[in-house]
Amino acid sequence: MTKIKTTKRDIRSNKNKNASSGVVWNFPLEKTDLKWLIIGIGVVALGFLLMATGMTEEAAVENGKWNNFIAVNVAPIVLLIGYCVIIPMALFKFFSKKKTAKTTENTSENEK
Repeated sequence: MTKIKTTKRDIRSNKNKNASSGVVWNFPLEKTDLKWLIIGIGVVALGFLLMATGMTEEAAVENGKWNNFIAVNVAPIVLLIGYCVIIPMALFKFFSKKKTAKTTENTSENEK
């Protein structure tokens, strides 16, 4: 029959170490990422405002063509740029890649 070696841990010493180091929580988005996210939301709002300019009493001509160029052609392009370019660019951390590499190095050094 083999004996299993167990070690006793002092729980109080672990609490003191955690209390002295403090809990650090970093928000996943940096300041530049948040700026681009707000810009993207603004571009999307602008696209919807441009699309709303087509809501008139005579939005379409008798031929079936729309007479508002901005609401039909420009607004969807602005919405596409906002939804598919600016907002994903902000969420995928395009601007803070260098900062995340530095922070991961710092956290790995602190854990040692």
